Amino acid sequence: MLPLSEQAPEPPRMVDPAPGEEQKIEHTLRPKILAHFVGQAHIKEPLIISIAAAKKRNEPMEHVLLYGNPGLGKTTLAHIIAHEMDAGVTVTAGPALERVGDLAAIVSNLKRGDVLFIDEIHRLHKTIEEVLYAAMEDYALDIVVGKGPSARTLRMPLEPFTLIGATTKLNLLSNPLRDRFGHVYHLNFYEPQDIETIIRRNASLLNVMIDDAAAVLIAERSRKTPRVANRLLKRIRDYADVRHDGHITEQITNDGLGMLHIDKHGLDAVDRKILSTIIQKFNGGPVGLNTLAAAVAEEMDTVETVYEPYLLQLGMIDRTPRGRVVTPRAHEHIKMMHSAV
Repeated sequence: MLPLSEQAPEPPRMVDPAPGEEQKIEHTLRPKILAHFVGQAHIKEPLIISIAAAKKRNEPMEHVLLYGNPGLGKTTLAHIIAHEMDAGVTVTAGPALERVGDLAAIVSNLKRGDVLFIDEIHRLHKTIEEVLYAAMEDYALDIVVGKGPSARTLRMPLEPFTLIGATTKLNLLSNPLRDRFGHVYHLNFYEPQDIETIIRRNASLLNVMIDDAAAVLIAERSRKTPRVANRLLKRIRDYADVRHDGHITEQITNDGLGMLHIDKHGLDAVDRKILSTIIQKFNGGPVGLNTLAAAVAEEMDTVETVYEPYLLQLGMIDRTPRGRVVTPRAHEHIKMMHSAV
């Protein structure tokens, strides 16, 4: 068997909450204002007040940290905040900032009130993070010039700005960085009715006719994640266009999801492979994360951040001090899927 680095890449998963090329290119479905943002009510109301207060005082909004699983709307919220504040937005990611000069080039070009959005902020280099402290607190950039005894620090003033950080791993942020955010919000998995609302709204934006029963069916299999819901909606739209008249009915949705091998719980082949591996190779567990990742030929981080959260939400897997174990519900589901084959 070839090592992971040399294996041919797997085809993209329809239920992968990570952004694909499609999401990077098409932004037509992304709401522009908070009034159009569905769900996350515990975040929306405080944001409305904070935005209104900042605009009333003619000040930039305090720095915002958004954390939660992939696909729940962190990037969308960052753009909405910038739009509501009538501010420009500059987007980057933690891994993209390799040198202090990279950060300096970005923040020195920000205008008063602009928003700097840093995705995967937990992956910032330590040296860049330390430079960011002064930028966040004092709106200044401390740059060290020279080396050794002759080194000196130059302080460059910056225009006041709002930093919005997004992360899926709050625990990897250092306390000094986390403490410099005035707003810290956790994005929850969505309720089915909110996902249904998103599907109906986006179907309208895509000029697609969809029955209520079909919207419910897609919502049930969207893993409580809007990004997955949008991806499935587009694939069912394609299926309805090619195989039928374009009108999405419950039967067409059922057939299309079956073609994508997505079961009634929103699990795909990779999810079922993880559950089957624990059941068949490790007698239901417990099994360590490292061993499980090797057995299913996935990276540990991928198993822990992409697959596990939803399986935990469904109650099909448990984390114990000795490792991962599957639950009776998972046993029953895998048995049912095998009998249906």
